[in-house]
Amino acid sequence: MNIAEKRYKRLRDEMVQAQIEARGISDLLVLKAMRTVPRHLFVIEAMMDQAYMDYPLPIGEQQTISQPFIVAEMTQALHLSSHDRVLEIGTGSGYQAAVLGEIVSKVYTIERKHSLFVRTRRLFDQLKYYNIVTRYTDGTTGWKEESPFDAIIVTAGSPTIPEALLEQLGVGGRMVIPVGDQHSQDLMRIVRHEDGFEKESLGRCRFVKLIGEHGWGDE
Repeated sequence: MNIAEKRYKRLRDEMVQAQIEARGISDLLVLKAMRTVPRHLFVIEAMMDQAYMDYPLPIGEQQTISQPFIVAEMTQALHLSSHDRVLEIGTGSGYQAAVLGEIVSKVYTIERKHSLFVRTRRLFDQLKYYNIVTRYTDGTTGWKEESPFDAIIVTAGSPTIPEALLEQLGVGGRMVIPVGDQHSQDLMRIVRHEDGFEKESLGRCRFVKLIGEHGWGDE
């Protein structure tokens, strides 16, 4: 491990301790994943030194990489185990998918911005995240042929919970999605039971708009 890698490892450890554990995240799998994934590689080079700070950063295409705590909170809310298959809507920087990829057996992630799709696929291959499968399309329609999923995570704010995604959630499956207007949302967790869906709010949040057929429509 060279000097730069040692420095980034120290910053990761400090991030987890000060921003994540200190704010109530206790899932050991989530904490281990966030100590492992090199977050600085998922931002543009000019912002690498800010990668472990407690705020979101722009990644181009009017998209952002979420602040570390939000990534941890959403991941913990999914109650993941090693055998799970997870669908992510909105690959973005790829960081959330990489965190998931450290925990579960398979991640299916969809991105509608072609430049982000190409960049993140290349990065996943570079970092040997071969359990992450990528797709370039409208994520709001899900990935029906690979369903049902044990968990679904949506990393953009939607006006409603897309029915297409609810249908692709397996019984016992969990979904986390920001739902609200274009300025602020409730972070919702949905659990599918044999007889319907259980919904709860995990608190307020703010994400970029979920664009697509079952989101805010086409840009």
